[in-house]
Amino acid sequence: MADRNLELGVIGNCAIAALVDPLGEIVWSCFPRLDRDPVFCALLMNGAGKTGEGGFSIELKDCFSSSQRYLENTAILETTLSDQVGNAIEITDFCPRFQRFGRIYRPPTIIRRVRALSGRPIVTVKVKPRMIYGEIEPEITRGSNHMRFVGPEHALRLTTNAPISYLLESHSFRLGEDLWFVLGDDELVPQDLFDFGRNHLEATLDHWQTWVRGLSIPFEWQDAVIRAAITLKLCNYEETGAIVAALTTSIPEAPGTERNWDYRFCWIRDAFFVIRVLNGLGVTRTMEDYVRFITDIVDDAQDQGIQPVYGISRESQLLENIAQALPGYRGMGPVRVGNLAYVQVQNDVYGGLVLACTHAFFDKRLIRQTANHALFEQLEVIGRRAEQVFDKPDAGPWELRNSAAIHTFSSIMSWAACDRLAKIATALGRADRAEHWHATAKRLRDVILDRAWSKQRNSLVSVFDGDALDASLLLVQPLGFLEADDPRFHGTVEAIGQELKQGDFIYRYVVADDFGHPETAFTICTFWYVDALVAIGQRDEARALFELMLSRRNAHGLLSEDIVPGTGELWGNYPQTYSLVGLINSAMKLSKSWEEAS
Repeated sequence: MADRNLELGVIGNCAIAALVDPLGEIVWSCFPRLDRDPVFCALLMNGAGKTGEGGFSIELKDCFSSSQRYLENTAILETTLSDQVGNAIEITDFCPRFQRFGRIYRPPTIIRRVRALSGRPIVTVKVKPRMIYGEIEPEITRGSNHMRFVGPEHALRLTTNAPISYLLESHSFRLGEDLWFVLGDDELVPQDLFDFGRNHLEATLDHWQTWVRGLSIPFEWQDAVIRAAITLKLCNYEETGAIVAALTTSIPEAPGTERNWDYRFCWIRDAFFVIRVLNGLGVTRTMEDYVRFITDIVDDAQDQGIQPVYGISRESQLLENIAQALPGYRGMGPVRVGNLAYVQVQNDVYGGLVLACTHAFFDKRLIRQTANHALFEQLEVIGRRAEQVFDKPDAGPWELRNSAAIHTFSSIMSWAACDRLAKIATALGRADRAEHWHATAKRLRDVILDRAWSKQRNSLVSVFDGDALDASLLLVQPLGFLEADDPRFHGTVEAIGQELKQGDFIYRYVVADDFGHPETAFTICTFWYVDALVAIGQRDEARALFELMLSRRNAHGLLSEDIVPGTGELWGNYPQTYSLVGLINSAMKLSKSWEEAS
């Protein structure tokens, strides 16, 4: 068996998601929601167990070639498999999502359609879920047109017009009429299977294409931005408003390391960047849902500190365990479930909370007049906390596990909280509070510039009174801390280009951390560098680097967390929201305007 890679298509509906490999096998999917048991976990099984274990495959006999594409402007994936004698099949995969009874219908369900395109193809269907993170095979029961997979925590039902005996035995058969597979909760399909599948496919197609029509996209790189935007939306657990950092756990950041983390949770910092970029594309509902999510977190916390990361239904404890039954991606364990980052002190979270809410006070499309005053009072509590911790040590944006310092990025995010509160107070006509927060922001800014600016390096540095650099310093201009024409910003960009750029990519830092020196480039850092080059007027260099980054995407136009500079291979959890945010931001900054183009 060849090593798996991250050439994976993504389907989903903001309740569940699935990753599909180039041959049409579902190799990763968690049920009944994004952060739960990966009943399809072949991506992390490394061939362990019986053939096809942990996957849902539809194999064409003597398959010779495959190709994949998304139906235009949708999250519906088509896989075409062909042999060398004229037989071909098409697999269409999607998770239903559309408007129904005045609300969004998004059941935890995967629907697959298999049809013969030419010849008389012979196929084998293997449905081999595992449960409890690969530990057990579910009990299988059958009916005339369905199979049930029963585990200790939940049961799944597969309804199909394929011969059940052939599925149970993984026996090949000749494909005649279209086959439909509906996998989800242990419930009956309430109508004719063909009508059910076709109606759900047509409604889901219409939903996504309508959603895309509402995006405010740049003139250039439209396909890249649309695909990234759809995928960001798939990382939104819409029921609560949470946004996961990625859909997977424990894809290593680099080959042979133990930098394996579970990213199926909502980081305050990451989610802010997602919300900001979706707002830029005109997607306001996701922001409204997220604001509801984080204001509930603020209520939960009361006088306690805010965690950097929460579960997607606001779970505060994300205990970290090892899934012993899963060998890991290419056998590179451990596979972690949970994330101990929840116990860390990361002082940037207060700025992330305020920044995520700021847009709601200025966008006239959002009708919140009375609610805005109540929200402002909630955010003032957060602002006071930001003021208290801006010069206190923390784990920083890179979540160092065994060291703490006063990280410049965290301090600037605390400043941003106070700065935005001043602007919000002004918009609300609260002159006294505006004056208070303006004075507070100025005081924090003066301290930060005094302790984080290195005359010797002509640059901001990573930690107060330190000497090292990290890529988060590239955000000082988009956060409004320094203007684009400020010589200190130019000096910081130049220093980062000299020290952190390895080949074509920007590393987050180059000093050793808890696991040694980083071996891969953190993808969004290069996009931050692109944006910084645009800000200081080096558009040609920025454009060339952006085009290179686009060439490093996989066949579906998606990115993971990390890139190996020498080979361009993708590593780290996938698809990574941070990376896709970077792609969209850079495209928006570099693109010709629609007016210029016309």
